Amino acid sequence: MSIFNEPERTRQLRERLEAFMAEHIYPNDDQVWQEAQAQDWYSEAGWSTCPTVQRLKGVARDAGLWNLFLPHSPRAPEGLSNFEYAPLCEIMGRTHWAAEVFNCSAPDTGNMETLDRYGSEALKDRWLEPLLRGEIRSAFLMTEPAVASSDATNIECEIRRDGDHYVINGRKWWSTGAGNRNCRVFIVMGKTDPSAPRHRQQSMIVVPADTPGVKVVRPLSVFGYNHAPLGHMEILLDNVRVPIDHMLLGEGRGFEIAQGRLGPGRIHHSMRSIGAAERALELMCRRLADRTAFGRPLSERGVWHERIAESRCMIEQARLLTLKAAWMMDTVGNKEAQGEIAMIKIVAPSMAAKIIDWAIQAYGAGGVSGDTPLAFSYTEQRTLRIADGPDEVHRQALAKLELTRLGLRRRTPALRQAG
Repeated sequence: MSIFNEPERTRQLRERLEAFMAEHIYPNDDQVWQEAQAQDWYSEAGWSTCPTVQRLKGVARDAGLWNLFLPHSPRAPEGLSNFEYAPLCEIMGRTHWAAEVFNCSAPDTGNMETLDRYGSEALKDRWLEPLLRGEIRSAFLMTEPAVASSDATNIECEIRRDGDHYVINGRKWWSTGAGNRNCRVFIVMGKTDPSAPRHRQQSMIVVPADTPGVKVVRPLSVFGYNHAPLGHMEILLDNVRVPIDHMLLGEGRGFEIAQGRLGPGRIHHSMRSIGAAERALELMCRRLADRTAFGRPLSERGVWHERIAESRCMIEQARLLTLKAAWMMDTVGNKEAQGEIAMIKIVAPSMAAKIIDWAIQAYGAGGVSGDTPLAFSYTEQRTLRIADGPDEVHRQALAKLELTRLGLRRRTPALRQAG
């Protein structure tokens, strides 16, 4: 199959998804924004899912547009391959809240993939099934305020065996999803053996959100937005006890799981970034055609011709690179596609942020207000240059791969030991 051929299954789903977006998503953009912003103050109970989003989930499920992200899972037979899913995820990304309607939003997608790949059947029954049904939400607790968490080996959260339980102590932040009152389960990364080899010290464990000792300290704003009702939270884990069967794969397998989890998450972010850029370009063009300054429509000004053309080139380049990465993940696996995954994570959010920035400029003062989705969309794309690994980490990994390919990378004994 040529990488440029759209699979028939994708074509049919794309047409249905585009119709759904036109009928249910775009007309409700302002309504969902108002419902989210009405939840200004975080309470111990958490934020509520926007009523409009909750209602549309049922509509999407009835329309067969549900759990499309999860490949090769007997528990989600509707799941697509990465290549099949890419155009659909891009369409969902045109509006920041749309993915949740289809049960395809982060961090739940990554957590569902993690549970599906690495969880026991008992954990799947208890947590994966209600997540697949959209009955609950989840959070991923990895980043910590006290260390540079872009290097996962720095993680300090302690996971200590005590009889038939593990005891967890640590402080996490930017735990996306934990602000929603329907968030019922965490996947926590911490250290079980600080004396083990560097990449065997970490483990991942499933923690029910209502376990004693779990405290949501505060929500963290992003460029002034509180991101209700999802929320990026700071969380204290104080002598949190969970049964030993909640450990994923076994002690020392956390870094391995993280690599498996973050690959799909990064490509999904990149797909949605392309959708955000497409919508920004469309809004920019419409605004330029609608506004006259100094006797001519702005759309006739040369500087805007340059920006429109450059935007189209940038989007198409990012899309082709993303499709290549998705195709490689499906055909040769995530490990072999690590260079392509790094490239799209570098390229897509920066591309989208640049085009959204131009669209904001086209709107003038209105572009930085809440009257368009552009300002909020910009904050999301700028944040993605940090989330799931900052640009610098991906550039470093990509450079190492390139030097290794050319046989030019020197490896010291310390580096060899670290892997």
